Amino acid sequence: MIRLTLDEARSLSLSILRHAGFSEAQAQAVTATVVAGERDGCASHGLYRVLGCVSSLQAGKVVADAEPEVIDQAPAIVRVDARGGFSQLAFQAGLPVLAEKAKGNGIAALAINRCVHFSALWVEIEQLTEHGLVALACNPSHAWVAPAGGSKPIFGTNPIAFGWPRAGKQPFIFDFATSAIARGDIELHRRAGKAIPEGWGIDANGRPSTSAEAVMNGAMLTFGGHKGSALAAMVELIAGPLIGDLTSAESLAYDAGSKSSPYHGELIIALDPQRFLGDATDEHLARAEALFDGIEGQGARLPSQRRYDARERSLADGVQIPQALYDDLKALLN
Repeated sequence: MIRLTLDEARSLSLSILRHAGFSEAQAQAVTATVVAGERDGCASHGLYRVLGCVSSLQAGKVVADAEPEVIDQAPAIVRVDARGGFSQLAFQAGLPVLAEKAKGNGIAALAINRCVHFSALWVEIEQLTEHGLVALACNPSHAWVAPAGGSKPIFGTNPIAFGWPRAGKQPFIFDFATSAIARGDIELHRRAGKAIPEGWGIDANGRPSTSAEAVMNGAMLTFGGHKGSALAAMVELIAGPLIGDLTSAESLAYDAGSKSSPYHGELIIALDPQRFLGDATDEHLARAEALFDGIEGQGARLPSQRRYDARERSLADGVQIPQALYDDLKALLN
């Protein structure tokens, strides 16, 4: 393992992305996300993702210097055309308008179109909770996941994330794929030559498999059987056709075998407690805290607590990444 300070991790990512030809704005936005993932112990969405960013560019599947266009779609809707660039810069462009609309109307939505997407959603959700907003986000990906009862990929990993701001405390945030596991976790098992648990996926013949390679060439499975499958279908619809963007199957067809990061859209919804509750805001937010206390009071852990603990350690001690990953990253600077 190689230990890096967060500044070293940031510098490594920026150096690679700049060397590959990405604009400064794209490089900075992507780096902020991958360093946040590494910092919070989410290795599947950390520095490892820089490899995919560069390979997507080499395959011609991402626009290195894309400048997002912000479109004021409706009183409570803002649209950002990422113009083929990464979702991170598009989100940064749309965030101020989304927050303003949510605080003016009580609820607002941000639709990101034509973006290349590889990242965890909690990074974006956390920025919305910093504005005092409750938030929900989702997106399709590539068709890697079979529906419940099926054997052929049609869904993406289709994550859903939710955030609730808390005064003086870290926000309540969850972010999970509707697949049994994130695609990146299977890829990390493949890179390490490790078997994956049963229930993560099936091989190309529809048989359960613990081989990461076989599942990546077969199909992943949804979590919770038909329940995860229904949620995956919902994400396909509201973050695909509803916002005029691609489904996971269409994203994979666009990829044309290049194995690049998915190309699609993203939907983010923000709600302002102050607009919903007015003078009673503090009273009802206190009731929310009673709910959290009831969860933790019986020894249960709130979502994201593991990330927050990892963040505290990383801020003090830096992060560790496998030697093989470090070597692959450094090779991109040659």
